[in-house]
Amino acid sequence: MSRISVRGLAVASATAVTAVGAVSGVASGSTGQPSIDAEATASDSTLLADIPAGQQAQVQTASLTQQADAQAVAADASAKKDAEEAARKQAAQDAVAKQKAAAKAEKEAKERKAAAEAASRSAARGPVSLAPQASYTVAEVQALARQIIPSGQFQCFSNIVDHESTWNYRAQNPSSGAYGLVQSLPGSKMASVGADWATNPVTQIKWGLNYMNERYGSPCGAWSYWQAHGNY
Repeated sequence: MSRISVRGLAVASATAVTAVGAVSGVASGSTGQPSIDAEATASDSTLLADIPAGQQAQVQTASLTQQADAQAVAADASAKKDAEEAARKQAAQDAVAKQKAAAKAEKEAKERKAAAEAASRSAARGPVSLAPQASYTVAEVQALARQIIPSGQFQCFSNIVDHESTWNYRAQNPSSGAYGLVQSLPGSKMASVGADWATNPVTQIKWGLNYMNERYGSPCGAWSYWQAHGNY
């Protein structure tokens, strides 16, 4: 039983007591109505009377139930907040892990590319079987190039040289001054590989391979650019 119900029972009891008193007064020949103070005293005495033990237990049980319900709601809210916070932390950790994995993959790709370029440059510096001579035929120049250019890149290199100089290592553009097999502009750039750049196709091939690797990643990368732009 709730506190309100107990109070209502007490008020009802007070009313009943007052009514009995009024009837008793009339029967005994008393004149006038019961005083307000007398009614108030009776009511207060009833409200302050002890609640029966069974009703007290019901009131206590209801109060404890309300407290338990409030605690359960608070616990649910706290658990939900903790779960949301854990989910946010996990999402942040996953994002960091993905970034690290992407960075690692990118680094490994760069390392593989650098290794391939280094191997290509090493091949360009490798020895050739044909000794330097006063002049070279197209077939001889191509044979030299096959010894220097990686096999998977030779055709792309050859395509560019075909368009630039038709394998003439002394070819010179009268308008721009570009020179040699790969039409270096100016031709003196090839001096970084050898002082004999004007007469030695090996020097020109090595310089051309280095240039294509450094600027386009490979001769095939240079050939793809050439096809799209008509130059490289």
